[in-house]
Amino acid sequence: MSDRLLKTLSSLRLTVVLLVLGLVLIFIGTLAQVHEGLYNAQVRYFKSWVIVGATLFGTKMPWLILPGGYTLGSVLLVNLSVAHFTRFKWTWRKSGIFMTHLGIILLLLGQLGTDILSTESAMRLEEGETKNYSEDFHANELVFVNKSLPNEDEVVAIPESLMPGKGELKHPQLPFTVKVKEYWPNSFLTNFGPFIAESLAKEGFVRPAADQGIGPKVMVLPIPVVTAMDSRNIPSAVIEVAAGGAVKGSWLVSSQTSAKQAVEIDGKSWEMALRFKRHYKAYSFTLLDFTHERYPGTDLPKDFRSRVRVVNPSKNEDREVEIFMNNPLRYDGMAFYQASFEPGDTVTVLQVVKNPSWLTPYLACLLVGLGLIVQFMIHLVGFARKRATPAPVPAGSAKGKQSQPQKGAEVAKK
Repeated sequence: MSDRLLKTLSSLRLTVVLLVLGLVLIFIGTLAQVHEGLYNAQVRYFKSWVIVGATLFGTKMPWLILPGGYTLGSVLLVNLSVAHFTRFKWTWRKSGIFMTHLGIILLLLGQLGTDILSTESAMRLEEGETKNYSEDFHANELVFVNKSLPNEDEVVAIPESLMPGKGELKHPQLPFTVKVKEYWPNSFLTNFGPFIAESLAKEGFVRPAADQGIGPKVMVLPIPVVTAMDSRNIPSAVIEVAAGGAVKGSWLVSSQTSAKQAVEIDGKSWEMALRFKRHYKAYSFTLLDFTHERYPGTDLPKDFRSRVRVVNPSKNEDREVEIFMNNPLRYDGMAFYQASFEPGDTVTVLQVVKNPSWLTPYLACLLVGLGLIVQFMIHLVGFARKRATPAPVPAGSAKGKQSQPQKGAEVAKK
């Protein structure tokens, strides 16, 4: 049984099938970018294990089931590894081939680790502002913050992915339950007065069913979901809070607003917000100065850099660093890149990348290159040795016959 399994996993037929499925996946995933956008298509088709349903040329195919990028990559990795260690026998003359194959295996493992473990976010800082967190580019979260603690805040976060169902949300750290009454994945909020509410309604604005906080003062315009990489959705929702069997009220929360809204439960004040997902750090960054140089006579950026102050109490660290183009700050396993800035040259945007396997591709490429060099040198040395050694003269050849003295010639001389 085990021999049959190893034979199947190492078969060339399985390799061909996986490569064909990979081509099909790339084709479908590329077409899906038109309707779903680049980021969503990458997550759905290439950073998944199974794909259920797809849209091709505007036609929906809910019955289509395909293996995702993680599945194909993992099986291909197993196929390559098993085939390598069962078919090839170790010899010094094949050491370069072994190193090259190990490098390819390491490259596949590194890519899988990057997709699963890496995170990207942004830290927006105004001059003089201090932050100890970065914000996700795409994900949002519904948070409740306990402001009753003396020296710190207790933050309870609920992923936005649980909100479209408009059901009841519970968390063991929350002394109340939350019910999503209305949800808009992308929206725009505006204040309204008694004379413009009717005209706003004609433009598609709706009154949220909220009776607390900012809800009674604003109207919501539902907007189609955007998929472009340079834009993001602004979700909004109406949530109902209940504790002890009694409803405390309904609030409108949205990623568009930073207005503070709170509910009192058992003498504790809980602030609520729907905001971009935050990645908290054990240290803080303060933007001391941002400079932006342009090419003379143009508005083209020549150089822009941020001078930030890094304060880490756990390491008794307080220092200043500069982050500029092609010179990121690598700190605490993360890389802080100078990504962009805002008009006015007082706001910087740092891209924060956490990738535990960032060294793996470099090591893999180094191993592949070294393996190719070793294999080439082995063949080169063998070829040179063959050229340096004279070829043996076969017996009975013309050259061999000339080397023998001829008896007839000796008799003639005598």
